[in-house]
Amino acid sequence: MRNILIIGAGRSASSLIKYLLDKSETENLHLTIADLSLELAQKKTAGHPRATAIAFDIFNAEQRDTQLSKADIVISMLPAHLHYEVAKDCIKHKKHLVTASYVSPAMQELDTLVKENNLVFMNEIGLDPGIDHMSAMKVINEIREQGGKVILFESFCGGLVAPESDNNLWNYKFTWNPRNVVLAGQGGTAKFVQEGTYKYIPYNKLFRRTEFMEVEGYGRFEGYANRDSLKYRSVYGLDNALTLYRGTLRRVGFSKAWNMFVQLGMTDDSYIMENSENMSYREFVNSFLPYHPSDSVELKLRHSLKLDQDDIQWDKLVELDIFNPNKKVGLIDATPAQILEKILSDKWTLSPEDKDMIVMYHKFGYELNGERKQIDSTMVCIGEDQTYTAMAKTVGLPVAMATLQILNGNITTPGVQIPINKEVYEPILKELEDFGVVFHEKQVPYMGYNANNVVS
Repeated sequence: MRNILIIGAGRSASSLIKYLLDKSETENLHLTIADLSLELAQKKTAGHPRATAIAFDIFNAEQRDTQLSKADIVISMLPAHLHYEVAKDCIKHKKHLVTASYVSPAMQELDTLVKENNLVFMNEIGLDPGIDHMSAMKVINEIREQGGKVILFESFCGGLVAPESDNNLWNYKFTWNPRNVVLAGQGGTAKFVQEGTYKYIPYNKLFRRTEFMEVEGYGRFEGYANRDSLKYRSVYGLDNALTLYRGTLRRVGFSKAWNMFVQLGMTDDSYIMENSENMSYREFVNSFLPYHPSDSVELKLRHSLKLDQDDIQWDKLVELDIFNPNKKVGLIDATPAQILEKILSDKWTLSPEDKDMIVMYHKFGYELNGERKQIDSTMVCIGEDQTYTAMAKTVGLPVAMATLQILNGNITTPGVQIPINKEVYEPILKELEDFGVVFHEKQVPYMGYNANNVVS
């Protein structure tokens, strides 16, 4: 029997575990599901005879040693900063490793050792990063095989609420880590290249520079820039592309409304607010506004943000109940960002019957036989329920599929890598279609920003 060690049994692991358990008889697999919470690990095994749940402490070197030595391949679904210790032990025990996380500098430094031991360390094989890489490289390589040259590549992805569960003014609910949503865009200026010119958007301007797109059957969306669109230029072989832009998708109007929090300072995570545990939601809002002897918090906020009383942005704030003097923050030594997350979680947590939705949108502009052409590629995936969400499916299934491909000797190129090679993306994209993760590609007129190539 072939042993797969899965470290981390959180929400994103649901579809991953189910896929491998469904294949366990035919593929002769046994899964060890390891998590800090034994109860959570047991819940994910669902009593399956080919799965064992264990309580697992990633910082326990002896336990890591024992479990890794028994595995044929390791899947780490831990937070990104914890992969490194697992990776070093995988080299020590000569085990392949699969993660959904970005390749960190520390992980990349292991590349030579990984190759020397003829191991595959597959990273960025989730949704974004992951499915975005695979679906993009498929089309980019097809264009090249025709003799075309890619001059524009834009890629957007968003975790959203499904249309049937979209029932608030923000058209948004938390479908993944709320903290990451609150802190989105921080930690560096967004940078990309547009028509051959480098562009930069500082955090305080990020949510007012959006691009709009239509997804057939699902309406309009907007995208704001990711922090660094340039890191994949060389990886994708697009060093000479005129435009390269990666962004996050939301429903139209979200970014303008979110910008209110940014301008007020509510997304700041760099300092603690005094007496936060006893602070009311209303006091939290008031702490960012100037003192006035008679004006209400509502009036001061509208004045500060230049909002009219009939502005939809105002209605969005009211819907969050942030002016409530009776609701307490209840968090000790909390930052503004942590308090905002708490307030939003009251209203944006998915209800038991809610479903989530993943939307991905690629634009490929290219030159072929002296003509400029464009392909738009879209994917929409809607979750089944609160366990097998669209997020769990699109993050977990590629991880599971890559694991099996490596185990079966179909992916053999050694090293620390991401899924941009045909041996990786071709079979995985094909199999994902069986699970409803389907890309629809269509030829459209080239819509570059500047047909005359004038610097802008």
